[in-house]
Amino acid sequence: MYAVVKTGGKQYKVTEGATIEVNRVSVDEGSAVTIDTVLMVNQDGSVKIGTPTIDGAKVEAEVVRHTRGPKLVIWKMKRRKGYRNKNGHRQDLSILKINKISA
Repeated sequence: MYAVVKTGGKQYKVTEGATIEVNRVSVDEGSAVTIDTVLMVNQDGSVKIGTPTIDGAKVEAEVVRHTRGPKLVIWKMKRRKGYRNKNGHRQDLSILKINKISA
C-alpha cells in the first residue's frame, strides 16, 4: 500500500514505515502530523485517484527531527562590469516517519 501526498508544495510517494524529508513543519519533534492532501492511494492494486484530493483520506506521520539541508552556493557575476555576488542557502527540513495511511 502506498499513497501520493502533497506537502510544502511538493509531492511525495509514501509507504507505511518509511521516512521522508519535507520542508519544515511547524510542529515540535516527536509530535504527530496529519497530511490531508492525499492525491492518490494504491491499496493492493486498487487505485483511487483524487480530483484533486481524495475526500476522507489522510496520512498520519510523526516528526522524527528537524534538520537543515546541504549548503547551496549562489554565485552571480556580470562580465566586464565588476559585479560579483556570492550567497548561500540552507533549507530548513523536517524528517517524517509515516505511521498510517487511511483511505
